[in-house]
Amino acid sequence: MTRKLTLTGVFTALNVVLSMFIIIPLGPIRAAPIQHLINVISVVFTGPWGIVQAFLSSTIRILMGTGSPFAYPGSMVGALLGWLLYRRFGKLTAAAAGEVAGTGIFGSIATLPLIMVLGLELEFFYVLAPAFMVSSLIGALISWALLGQLEKKGVIDRFNNERRT
Repeated sequence: MTRKLTLTGVFTALNVVLSMFIIIPLGPIRAAPIQHLINVISVVFTGPWGIVQAFLSSTIRILMGTGSPFAYPGSMVGALLGWLLYRRFGKLTAAAAGEVAGTGIFGSIATLPLIMVLGLELEFFYVLAPAFMVSSLIGALISWALLGQLEKKGVIDRFNNERRT
C-alpha cells in the first residue's frame, strides 16, 4: 500500500511538471499527452491508484492554470478503462488501448454535460473530441513504447513479484 501511494505521488508530480512543458495546442484545447502517458504507466504500476493520480493531476493542473475542467472526465475515464483492461488481459497494449478509448471516446462523451453547464456551444465538442483522441493516442503510444522496454528487461515482472512478497 505504501509503495502504491508513493508511486501515485511521484506520478502525479511528474504529470504536473512535465505537462507544463509539453503541450500541443489544438484549436481552443491544450492537448496534454503527458497526462495519458503517465496514466498508462500509473495503472501498470499502481493499478486503480492510477485513477487517483489522474484526479490529483487534473486538480493541480487546473489550480495552476495549466489544465481545464475537461481534464477530469478525459483523464479519469481513460485511467479507469486502461486499468480495467490491463487487469483483465495483463497486456501493455490493453492498458494503452483502454487509455485511448477511455479518454478519446468515453471521456469525450462524458464532457457533454460539462459543455452544457458551462454554456458552451455543442460545436465545442467537435473540437474537443478529436483533441482528446489525438492527445491520448500520442501519450498512450509513448507509454506503450517505454513500458515495452521495461517489460523486455523484466522490470515490470520484478516489480509485480516484489509487491506480492
